[in-house]
Formats: sequence, C-alpha cells, structure tokens
Amino acid sequence: MTLHPEQPMNSKNPSRSRLQVSRREWLKSGAAVMASGLVTRPGRVLAAAAGAQATDSPEVLREFLYEAASFPQCHASSVVETQHGLLATWFGGSGEGHSDVCIYTARRTAQGWSQPERVAEGRMDGDDRRYPCWNPVLFQPRGEPLLLFYKVGPKPSSWWGMLKTSTDNGRNWSAPRRLPAHQLGPVRAKPIELPDGTLVCGSSTEDAGWQVQIESSQSPYRRWARTPALNLSTEWGAIQPTLLQHGRGELQILCRSRQRAILESWSTNDGISWSPLARTSLPNPNSGIDSVRLDDGRFLLVYNHAEQGRTRLNLALSTDGRKWMAAHVIEDEPGEFSYPAAILARDHLVHITYTWNRRKIRHVAVDPDRLHGRPMEDGRWPE
Repeated sequence: MTLHPEQPMNSKNPSRSRLQVSRREWLKSGAAVMASGLVTRPGRVLAAAAGAQATDSPEVLREFLYEAASFPQCHASSVVETQHGLLATWFGGSGEGHSDVCIYTARRTAQGWSQPERVAEGRMDGDDRRYPCWNPVLFQPRGEPLLLFYKVGPKPSSWWGMLKTSTDNGRNWSAPRRLPAHQLGPVRAKPIELPDGTLVCGSSTEDAGWQVQIESSQSPYRRWARTPALNLSTEWGAIQPTLLQHGRGELQILCRSRQRAILESWSTNDGISWSPLARTSLPNPNSGIDSVRLDDGRFLLVYNHAEQGRTRLNLALSTDGRKWMAAHVIEDEPGEFSYPAAILARDHLVHITYTWNRRKIRHVAVDPDRLHGRPMEDGRWPE
C-alpha cells in the first residue's frame, strides 16, 4: 500500500513538495503523530487507505472508522479536531429510531481509529423508558470544553436537545444535560462561533411541518435564543441547515429540503435576522448536507447531487456561496452514501465523514489545493 504521489517540487514554494512512501514507513516516520493524527505541512506526508483514488484525485485518505461493531446500523456522523487528533461521533443500534440506538465515538491515532465507544444513551432521570438517540454534533469552542450535542426522543417531531461536555478531548464526558424547552442546539451540522464566543446553530423542527430556525447561546450554554421559523412549512419543507461565515456579519445557511433542491438564506447581522428561504441551483434528494470555508476563502459543499437517491456523494466549490462549481465525486456506486460532516483541520485538509450503506462510517481526507471547479449548466453535474 503506497501513498499518493503528488505534484513535483515547486521551486517557488518548497513546502509543497511531496513524498511517496509505504504506509508502514509513514507510520514509523512519526508523521502520523500530528494535530489530526494524519498529516502535516510543510513537507506534508499523505496517507492512502485501501480503495484510494487515482493519483490526480484530491483524496489523500479513504478509510472506515471500524470494520466490525456491536451495532448493525449507524448514521449521522460528526467530526471535530481536538488537541489530540480527530474525534468522530455517530448514532448506532439495531435501526434508526429503535430504543437501543445510542451515541458512539472513536478517535484517530497513529495506529488508526479506536474501537467505537458508547458515550450517551436515551435514558432520562425519572423515566424508566429508553428512547432512541439521534444526530450527534461535535464542536470545539475556543477556550471552552468540547461539546457533544445530540437529540433524544421517540421521533424527530418530538425529540429534545441534550448536551455533554468534555475537558480531556472526548476521553471522558460530563453527565448529560437537557437543553431548555424548544431548544435543540445544532440539529445536524456543526455550529459556527462568532468573535464574541456566541455559538450560532442551524436548527429545525418537524412537529408542525419542516421548518428552519437559528439558535444561539454562549458558554455555559444554559440560556438560549432562537429566531422565528424562517419558512412556512406549506411553502418549503426544509431542515438541517449548514452554516457558512462570509465575514463582516454575513452568514449563509444551506438546507436540505423536500422540494428536491438545496435551499438558502442569508443574514447580514451575524444571524439575528434572515432573508426568506430561496431555492439554489443545486439538487437535493431530501438528504443532509454540510459545508466548510477553506483557507483560501473558497466554500466547499458536501452533498448528494441528485433529486432522488443518496448514491452519488459530491463536492462543489464556490467563491461567493451563490455560484457553485463541480469539484469531485466521492461516491458513485450503488448504495447509500449520505449525511456528510466536514471540517478544515490544522493539517489544511478537509476531513469528511459520512454514512456508508448504514453499516459503517467512512472517513475521507481531501486536499483542497487539488480541488478545481468545473461549470454546472442549469445545475447539471458535468460528465
């Protein structure tokens, strides 16, 4: 197994030289023991797992978080970078919505991913029943404990928000705390943190149709505020917004919808008020999406570029959040590849986790320097 060969030495920028070594040599070199447990710059060493893409691919790593687990199904992962490396979470059990569904985590080290560890379940004080858990979200605020948001309840229309915190990079967790009534926190995609420490969370409800709202809070996250619903459920069926930060108070959300399209809304005052939801040119098969801002200011969207089915998983690029360009296809085989989560780590790579056929969570690392957009005419992916 070898690492991807990359671009030759650039005399104007020696830090962009690349190495090609075996995975065993890579691990021995100590390069794995870095911020993300994967790679570093300058002189970055990139690892490729089984099933790696062609050498001109932006993918530099492709792997499963585990090969076998105590639960048969899994879904809805989230990933974060801690001081000790990447940490991922997801829900797993006998099937989505079943009472045995719990929240699991795994961390990446130089030896690979740790075994899945159960960190939360759906038992509540004073209630003998056990409820399913849903949609965990990891986030590391500046100078604060690591946050694990998740939902508990019989179904999305009646679930409630929960929060755990960790002061040791996710090795140990606080007792669970229920969020205030009508507050869910980030419903599926990671929040963003404003300069004053405010968390802005994309949220949504499903009890009176699908409606999007924005919630916000500051440490210790006991008092919350939320906007009114940004849409009428009779107009748009939208949930699970992902947030992009454009600067100078301008924020953007992109949402999953029942209308076979990704929807968007904009704020010019750090999320206090928002424009009406509107259709973008990108399709959506009623499936979760995620986005991230890159080091060079471009925006990256991870989504299923289709009106039906969760088979193809794609990357799109934009310089302004409005016009999107086709960048890469991560998955394009029969099956379900869905609910991506994406972060930009200190290694300058985009780390993406997603559901693989409801049986595993896959991790793909992408080098954004190798991502180049191609036009999409009328929202059609170029062949």
